[in-house]
Amino acid sequence: MKVIDKIRLELSNCDFDAILITSRINRLYATGFSSSTGGLIVTGIDAWFFTDSRYIEAAEPVVADAHVKLAANEEEYFEQIKKIIDENKITAIGFEDKTVTHKDYLELKEKLDVKLIPASSLLNELRAIKSPDELEKMIKAQRLAEKTFEEILPIISTNMTEKQLAAEITYSMLKNGADDKAFEPVVLSGVKTSMPHGVPEDIKIGYGFLTLDFGARLNGWCSDMTRTLCIGKPDDEMIHVYNTVLKAQTAGINAIHADVKGVDVDAAARSVIEDAGFGEFFGHGFGHGIGLEVHESPRASKTSEALLPCGATLSAEPGIYLPGRFGVRIEDVVCVTMEGCKNITSTPKDMIIL
Repeated sequence: MKVIDKIRLELSNCDFDAILITSRINRLYATGFSSSTGGLIVTGIDAWFFTDSRYIEAAEPVVADAHVKLAANEEEYFEQIKKIIDENKITAIGFEDKTVTHKDYLELKEKLDVKLIPASSLLNELRAIKSPDELEKMIKAQRLAEKTFEEILPIISTNMTEKQLAAEITYSMLKNGADDKAFEPVVLSGVKTSMPHGVPEDIKIGYGFLTLDFGARLNGWCSDMTRTLCIGKPDDEMIHVYNTVLKAQTAGINAIHADVKGVDVDAAARSVIEDAGFGEFFGHGFGHGIGLEVHESPRASKTSEALLPCGATLSAEPGIYLPGRFGVRIEDVVCVTMEGCKNITSTPKDMIIL
């Protein structure tokens, strides 16, 4: 089923007659067309996509499930939407309450003169469940990131800096066909690996653990993976922590299936880390949803009471972080199924020692 048809089907269960989609990410999700500006209105029977002269020619052949309309300026944009509202006798319209600013909300309220109902949750829930085609696009982005991982392994050395390695990762992804990086690569070495989302610096890669967390963006879809390598021979404690994280990740992945609570998946992994005596050093959740954005619904954390839907894609990334010493995180992306989950990450997880 096409995305706009999915949205239209959901409207029958909502207390609004249409939905106005204005955020870049949800316009891309609904239409397959990426632009810096525009708006999409979907009713129970039709849909209209508005954009300006910069994008109108490119949008027309791509946006197949909506009427593509030119809005030369903001005034014309609102006039056309108001006309649709009046002609379709729309009394309430859903809007993206999670992304619309208060200023924009007041403008919508004034110029459209219609009841505005929060509707971000509808779009978040739809995006959480990936179609087979969407999952295949995510797998392609993941394979591209994995190819990059294979390419950068031979060049890693203590003669390069964290920032240089981060640049090499980005260059490799773009060279291999990525549209962009999904997020700024995390490259941390030595004691800095104890910071889950530390920032690469202009310092030489040191001995000890090396955290590489990166992803590619391809056709709008994101990948995300983390591998913790070791520069030089690890000691027994480092090996123990690494194996504990890997065991925790396996336990969490094994707990995943459709309609399980995210908190229960998190607990399965967290209990492994707690039993090993490192509970206080695992501060974040087990995983987050991923798709058109690196962080989206659903989640698997200590507070995630919502059930994981079949078709959701989320990261599996437990970690142990010993402040001022070292940290370990291992991350894959999995797709939830009725029976369990499909791991779409193929890079091995045995500790790599360079």
